[in-house]
Amino acid sequence: MRILGPGKRAVVPSARYGYLFILAACGFVTSFGAHIVATNLPSYAQTVGIGAFMIGLLIAVYDFAELFAKPVAGVIADRRGMKPTLLVGILVFVLGSLLFFVLDPRLLLIVRFVQGLGAAALSTVSITLVARYFESSRGRAFGIYNAIKGAGYVIAPALGGFLIHEFRFSMIFSVSAGVGVIALALSTFLPRDRVKAGELEDDDDLTLKQFFSVFGESQLLPVYAVIVVNMFLVSILFGFLPVYLHSIGYTPLQSGTTVSVATASYLLVQPLAGHWADKISMRATVLAGLLVAALAVIVLAFTSGVALTGIIILAGLGVGTVWTNADALVSSLAQKQRLGASIGAAQSFKEFGDMVGPLLIGALTQGFGVQVGFVACGALALIFVYVLTRSAAGGRPRESTGAPAP
Repeated sequence: MRILGPGKRAVVPSARYGYLFILAACGFVTSFGAHIVATNLPSYAQTVGIGAFMIGLLIAVYDFAELFAKPVAGVIADRRGMKPTLLVGILVFVLGSLLFFVLDPRLLLIVRFVQGLGAAALSTVSITLVARYFESSRGRAFGIYNAIKGAGYVIAPALGGFLIHEFRFSMIFSVSAGVGVIALALSTFLPRDRVKAGELEDDDDLTLKQFFSVFGESQLLPVYAVIVVNMFLVSILFGFLPVYLHSIGYTPLQSGTTVSVATASYLLVQPLAGHWADKISMRATVLAGLLVAALAVIVLAFTSGVALTGIIILAGLGVGTVWTNADALVSSLAQKQRLGASIGAAQSFKEFGDMVGPLLIGALTQGFGVQVGFVACGALALIFVYVLTRSAAGGRPRESTGAPAP
């Protein structure tokens, strides 16, 4: 079986899941690196004497770097090779983490920006390679990848808090660099995938128009829109759900436990959602996931007690399904020679939704109340369920169905 296409080294089918684990470990580096710092910034703020605005800036700069660097990394990977781009991305992340030990602690903003640049490259390329290695069973592979990557969001906050309590704030950068080094070592076992010398010669003159054209491909635009809207729902589930829970009298312990239920359902559904995508269709599962998440978020704002827990689980299942299967859908619709660029663009839209979502929901909540914020975003998601249903992106001809690759 040839997994990487003409002119590239074939991957032995039995080795694919070993490579998938390596790529998922790379994805874990990005989520772990983002959250081990972000969730423990209050300790840093107290030490160096900064306020809430600077904390927000330190969180945002990582996402900001990824927003712009991901499509660039995808283009570079398409043109210069996936594995070299992946290794450079990990190396930049590791060096960015170690920068904390040579710079003034007050320059953490620079450290976070460099970490974000490295994370952008290794995130985009690792996802692209999952798509290339798995022309069959792609949905399942994306589900496994995203579940392992998502574990970084769960592990990092608690581990970071422990490291700061037992050692000092700088220790989280030592651990981040160490995790990156492990991923770097594992990634050297990935097969080379660069095309033979001379095959890229006609593509050397990349114009700005060609670069931005990947953001406007008609078959991908509806999926990009769904990715952004799903990130709005993610912002509600993991950012503003505690606000609603506080408003109906939940204690911090009850609120934290409830949000953990949402996190568990979001993570655990992803391998299963990928399996459904292979057996049914990626398009259908994305539609179903977005529909369930939208309706759950709308109902959530008027629910309490045991019913609320059930609705939150449904919301987690919905956003988790869209999160992983939208990536798989983009990979199945993208042009093969622009796979990295298309996935980079999709990841950039995900970062955009992650940045804009909290601002939109926060503004609606501030002006009209938390229920209006939830209902408005849920209604917007329902609109895009209709858009995706009617769009050409839902066409089946190029969509993976789980059949064996030739």
